Amino acid sequence: MLFTETTEVPQSALPVARLRDQLRLGRGFSDDAVQDELLVGFLRAAMAAIEGRTGKALLSRNFALSLTAWRFPDRQPFPVAPVSALLSVTLADRMGAQTPVPLSSLWLEPDANRPCLAASGALPSIPSGGTARISFTAGFGPTWASVPPDLAQAVLMLAAHYHEYRHETGLDGGCMPFGVAALIERHRPLRLGAPA
Repeated sequence: MLFTETTEVPQSALPVARLRDQLRLGRGFSDDAVQDELLVGFLRAAMAAIEGRTGKALLSRNFALSLTAWRFPDRQPFPVAPVSALLSVTLADRMGAQTPVPLSSLWLEPDANRPCLAASGALPSIPSGGTARISFTAGFGPTWASVPPDLAQAVLMLAAHYHEYRHETGLDGGCMPFGVAALIERHRPLRLGAPA
């Protein structure tokens, strides 16, 4: 499985001013925007960490999922939620020849945690040695206002944490501040069943 982000969240959608306020950075100076690039980096890193822990895309953007086999004969779960649009499904043989699959035979099965690509009957056969590529849009919405408030606050808190400890190298790998972990806990995927 290969999962990639094919479009990037535009910088204009990021809450740079809110993070600047949370950090209580000075205002009214001619160089107010000097730290914006740094703050954008912290926001993107915090978003990536929150999205990785929750399996949720916070802001809408396009993704592609390439597979060599379907997870189930009649449905394929997406690795991220919420999925808002199915853009295309393409089958490719081992030589790279591509065949688009009509979307009329497929649909998006919405779910808060594990949305699926579904088909009546069975999903189209993936050629031997080939792949299926699913292009889709995922995210809560295009603006920061569409992100659930607890996740938005978690991103701001984590970005502020990254800013405050940007020179610290002694923190344990994977360290997540308690307040951030508490805010994202209800959005984390629940895994049931025996380990594989």
